[in-house]
Amino acid sequence: MKKAKRFSFISASVARALAADGLLEDAEATAIKRVLAWQLEQSMKARGVTKQALATLMSTSRSQLERLLDPDNAAVQLDTVARAARALGKRLDVRLIGAR
Repeated sequence: MKKAKRFSFISASVARALAADGLLEDAEATAIKRVLAWQLEQSMKARGVTKQALATLMSTSRSQLERLLDPDNAAVQLDTVARAARALGKRLDVRLIGAR
């Protein structure tokens, strides 16, 4: 329990520092995209789906799929993510939550 409290304090401090520098929104967007790319890749591995096969299932190009799977490219359209999720037997769940 002690570590959880310490981590919470450190993460809050980092968030405050990023917010003070005007970088918090970009950092959060990058983090979300990295998690999303990781989840898609894990689903692909679990189902044995290659990038080319997923692109075909999504009716898109391999290069567009590469952009979607690129954890450093935060520019992504929700309809593209939803198509990828459906092709992998998943669904996209997007929510708005209260600010910290």
